[in-house]
Amino acid sequence: MIPSTPIPAAVPAGQLAQSTQPVLALSNGLELRPWRPSDADVLVAASRDPGIRQWNLLLVETPEEACRRIERMHERWRAEASAIWAIARPGGEAVGLIGWGDIDLKGGSAEIVYWLLPSARGGGVVVPAVQRVSRWALNDLGLHRLRLCHSVDNPASCRVAVKAGYSLEGTMRGALLHADGWHDQHLHALVQGDI
Repeated sequence: MIPSTPIPAAVPAGQLAQSTQPVLALSNGLELRPWRPSDADVLVAASRDPGIRQWNLLLVETPEEACRRIERMHERWRAEASAIWAIARPGGEAVGLIGWGDIDLKGGSAEIVYWLLPSARGGGVVVPAVQRVSRWALNDLGLHRLRLCHSVDNPASCRVAVKAGYSLEGTMRGALLHADGWHDQHLHALVQGDI
C-alpha cells in the first residue's frame, strides 16, 4: 500500500532565502564570509591559476565577469540553490572559496566545492574550512547528507575528504568532464550523526 501522506521536505523552503548569509569563524584565525565585489580580482586570479583550473570549472576573464559571478552567488543564496563563502582573514582579501552547490532542501543534500589560491595552499586551511561548513550545513541548515566528489587523479582532495571525516563510498565512472577529458570521480559523503 502506498502511503497517502507526502514525504515532508528535509529542510523547509525559506531557510536560506529568509536569512542573511552568516560569517563563520575558523579556529586558525581565518573566517568564511560572503563574497564582495571588492573580491573580483581574486576570482580572476583564481581562474588563471593552473591548479584551480585543472580541477574546477572556473572561468572568469575580467573583473566585470567576476562581479557578475559574485552577484550570482548572492542570487543563488536567495534562490536556495547554493551557499558560497570566501575564505579570508578578518577584514582581508579572499584566499579561497568554499561552499555548497547543488543544494536540495527537500531531499536534504548538497555537494561541497572549494579551492585555494597558491599563497594559502599547504597551510592547513582547507580541512578546518570543510569541517566548519559541514557543521553549518548539517547542524544549522539541517541537511542530512553532504557529498564531496573529486577526480580520482586529485589525491590532495582525497586527503582533505578523509581528514574532514567524509567516508569514501565509491567511484563514479566518467562522472565529470575536465579540459583533458572525462574523469572518474571518488564519491565521499558525510551524513547526520557522523560528526
